[in-house]
Amino acid sequence: MMKLPTIKQLQYFIALEQNQHFGNAAKQCFVSPSAFSTAIKELESHLGTQLVDRTNKNVTITQTGRDIANQARLCIKDMEYLAEIAQSNQQPLTGKLSLGVIPTIAPFILPDLMPKLRQNYPNLQLYLREETTQSIHHSLMAGELDLILIALPYTLSNVEIMPLFNDKFLLACHKNTTLLQPNQYDINQLPTESILLLEDGHCLRDHALSACKIKNMNSVSRFSASSLLTLIGMVNSDIGITYLTEMSRYSSLLKNTDVITYPLDDASFREIGLAWRKGSARSDEFKLLGELIMDLSCKPFDSNLKKGVEISGLSKRNGRKY
Repeated sequence: MMKLPTIKQLQYFIALEQNQHFGNAAKQCFVSPSAFSTAIKELESHLGTQLVDRTNKNVTITQTGRDIANQARLCIKDMEYLAEIAQSNQQPLTGKLSLGVIPTIAPFILPDLMPKLRQNYPNLQLYLREETTQSIHHSLMAGELDLILIALPYTLSNVEIMPLFNDKFLLACHKNTTLLQPNQYDINQLPTESILLLEDGHCLRDHALSACKIKNMNSVSRFSASSLLTLIGMVNSDIGITYLTEMSRYSSLLKNTDVITYPLDDASFREIGLAWRKGSARSDEFKLLGELIMDLSCKPFDSNLKKGVEISGLSKRNGRKY
């Protein structure tokens, strides 16, 4: 029978991969450097491969070592969840749960979601991370997050997706804008550099370009905003117009500004969804969380909700690839 590594050995190696230094990793794990080094050598022996290139001054994790460190994090996550199941009598949404959320969703959904979770699932310890889609997807696959709340379409690998609701796009401009006639204009006949968007890395930029059918890139400003707050500030100065989504329309971001919004056609939207690693033991719990978010979305948004879970492939609607 194959001799498997211990949980402690995996924890030690994860610490080494993070610190890139034997002494610092040993200190983090509260063991002596000699005991730590012995555990890493035993792990390499069990696995039959070299995980670390050692020199007098540097520690370099091999490519195999990096792959194993990522898989080790997933193993540790599963073991932690196993212990939590035993401690919680198998109650759903209890114990630790780490959720990644993109910045164009977090400030609009989390304020309503957090008190609802405390009310319905008081034993849930929710940890949040707000970053771009690419960053939280990487953290998800590395085992640092349990699931992510994102906007679709977005190409994701090795995940299960639960679409939640549609978030419609709106034209946003100063109430006295001189750049267009809000009720009657051609999106591809706007003045040069008059459309303001978020900077690259924010999927809202790509979704706006696609969903709002912006084809004339000359009308898109070279100056992009790093946050929605900055974007709305520029629109409030009538520097340009932009395209926000319906969830931001009901937020505090537009209060005390002269920015007003106008509806677009029904085909201009992004889809909000949850995603988690394929085969996760907690998928049923994640679906409960998704259903709670869908219930909340019925109140502030006039959206066309769609239930159901799809594996990262083709959406049934419009054949769009996620």
